[in-house]
Amino acid sequence: MGAHQNERYAARAVFALAGGGDVVGMDDVIEARARSIRDQHYGAHITYSPKIFIPVTQLCRDVCHYCTFAKRPSQLSSPYLSVDEILDTVRQGAGAGCREVLLTLGEKPELRYRVAREWLAAEGYTSTVDYVAEIARRVLCETGLLPHINAGTLTRSELRQLRSVSASMGLMLESGAARLCERGGPHFGSPDKKPFRRWLTLARAGALRVPMTTGLLVGIGETREERLRDLQAIKRLHARYGHIQEVIIQNFCAKAGTRMADADDASLSELIWTIAQARTILPKEMSIQAPPNLSPGQLGQLIDAGINDWGGVSPVTPDYVNPEAPWPSLSALRAATADRSKNLMARLTVYPQYLEESGWMAKSVRRQALELADAEGFVRDDAWRAGLSELPPARNATLGSGRGGVAIRESLDACLREEPLEDSAMLALFTARGADVETVCEAADELRRRQIGDTVTYVINRNINYTNVCQYSCRFCAFSKGGGEVAAGRAAYDIDAGELHRRVKEAAALGATEVCLQGGIHPDYTGQTYLDILRTVKEAASAIHVHAFSPLEIDQGASTLNLPLEQYLSMLKDAGLDSLPGTAAEVLDERVRDILCADKVSAERWLEIMECAHGLGLSSTATIMFGHVDSPSSWVNHWQRVIRLQERTQGFTEVVPLPFVSEGAPIYRRGESRPGPTWRETRLMHAVLRLTVGRVIPNVQASWVKLGRRGALEMLAAGVNDLGGVLMNESITRAAGAAHGQMWIPKDIEQAIVDAGRSPVQRNTRYEPVASQAAGQLCSDAIKWVSHTPAGRYANPKYRSAI
Repeated sequence: MGAHQNERYAARAVFALAGGGDVVGMDDVIEARARSIRDQHYGAHITYSPKIFIPVTQLCRDVCHYCTFAKRPSQLSSPYLSVDEILDTVRQGAGAGCREVLLTLGEKPELRYRVAREWLAAEGYTSTVDYVAEIARRVLCETGLLPHINAGTLTRSELRQLRSVSASMGLMLESGAARLCERGGPHFGSPDKKPFRRWLTLARAGALRVPMTTGLLVGIGETREERLRDLQAIKRLHARYGHIQEVIIQNFCAKAGTRMADADDASLSELIWTIAQARTILPKEMSIQAPPNLSPGQLGQLIDAGINDWGGVSPVTPDYVNPEAPWPSLSALRAATADRSKNLMARLTVYPQYLEESGWMAKSVRRQALELADAEGFVRDDAWRAGLSELPPARNATLGSGRGGVAIRESLDACLREEPLEDSAMLALFTARGADVETVCEAADELRRRQIGDTVTYVINRNINYTNVCQYSCRFCAFSKGGGEVAAGRAAYDIDAGELHRRVKEAAALGATEVCLQGGIHPDYTGQTYLDILRTVKEAASAIHVHAFSPLEIDQGASTLNLPLEQYLSMLKDAGLDSLPGTAAEVLDERVRDILCADKVSAERWLEIMECAHGLGLSSTATIMFGHVDSPSSWVNHWQRVIRLQERTQGFTEVVPLPFVSEGAPIYRRGESRPGPTWRETRLMHAVLRLTVGRVIPNVQASWVKLGRRGALEMLAAGVNDLGGVLMNESITRAAGAAHGQMWIPKDIEQAIVDAGRSPVQRNTRYEPVASQAAGQLCSDAIKWVSHTPAGRYANPKYRSAI
């Protein structure tokens, strides 16, 4: 539904409420519209935030007539919780899987209570806000969890102080009706509940780009018309600043011992009506939330009304604001959500759209949020790290398998018929969760069996990275001198012709059928350099397959010789080039490339070079490096472009997903990327490629240097049919911090494949079987491991000599 329709429905509702007539069936229409908006934008997911609730202080200068959170000093053992107490609780929550630390407190207690002033002064703090800022800083630095601060109405300077140590903040509007602050109203005697003060704080937060939560408290004496006006005002404020990430619609529950103890609870019908109105009035990107602990037994009806979020739920702390209402267990919440055909999904306190764009959080806070986030900006569901983790996470046996959701089922049926998928269907597969992940992987395994059979191939090859000197500044690269190499203590190098010749000759003698040649873009290299490299290789081993030079090197070579692309590629082919690696693709999505490698060849140029190479009979691979600043939608863009090119040229021989190894990557070390993909995302990447790309590129390879050997073998059950090469000298991934070695000897690869229940086959680069005895003979002891030659300013003809 468009913005104008939303306005029209809201206007009709206000008209009816103001006495302009009864709109028959209007509530049902609004609820249906709310569900439709929710489902179109949020799909089958209902989110929640696993949190720890910390009541920093329960002293408050306000006297809301329904509140039991605020206490008198005589009711508390200490005016404030100590930092140590708070950190102990936070660590318990971290162990239970919590990611948010909700810091809630009474408003400005030092303005009312001397004991608060004295405690703060004794501890060295100037105000409650000053103390909360220190707590948040300690939480962030010592536990890695994300503070969400509810500190009431705040000045601009206070907001700025708290913004530096929090991922998000919250301030319930409750009601914009000023009359509720008059004598006899629930907010009488509570200066901070005056609406203009709350609106002012929300506006200040918007100006400072603070992701905010706000909301309405339904049933404290306000009217429906007043609620609608508040929702419209929230909408206008968000239109100006874009900072309201969620709106809570909370039902009033009368509490014993308060002045409103005898007031009626907000009815379910009023709550549902307000939720539906909020969903239809507010922008679709703004989450609508209702606390599940305040509506036990009625959660399905809240989902039907249009919510997409349950808010924070804690496995370790109570709801101190509503202590009489315990949180539902996660299993109960998951079951209630599933009862409405929705999936429960954990999120961070900061919503994905605010994490994706820098500027919404302090850099130190965003660094930690990225550490906890998956590719969609939700909570990472495992601790696996590409290049580092020896073992993949244990499979969740409780998820089982099955036919999956409707969207997944329809997409998989099309894939098994080898039909192309639309972008939205491919996206649904990449974002599968829970039992759907197993369903996708099982379908990929079945399609692999149909397309390839039970053989698993590998190639005996040698990687030769001839230089790590590079004039580019790719922010993910830990290999090139000037990037992560400095931090890793590795020197710049540039191997000479003699060493290149020796390595190729040695590889051929050990049974290698391929050498893979890549390096940095050395400022002294020209197109002639690459031609000379090829001649050196062919003189060392004339029959060996030369798999060399990414599109970036091809582009540099052609431009430095001022030659047309096709002519230069023809020269390389004549000099001995047989195929191209698909590296330098990273992600073929310009938004991602602008962040990762803005000065590198564009996605269009990469595709152009590959198409030209294919036209000349040079095959290539297609890769993706994923798990950094990308997203599932960028993966879809990438692979749909590869599919379209393959349908024109048939030049790609294999697809190779490359999980981002973050440990030494500059962009990660600066806190500006995620720490690589999750294991779920990695499995799905391989499986979805089999399902969607396998019909045009039948070979799907697992990179054991990224995944680990056990991880690569697990991918055999997710559509993979190839384990790549034995490598003999892999150095690029090692430079990024990977610890899985630089060689997997053939006899061990073959035994691992047999142990996985599959049949090993040695292949060449063209995926033709190779009858060779080398598989049983090659071992690491046979290789001469050498140090690289220090880099210097060499003349281009260097590769013509020393042969």
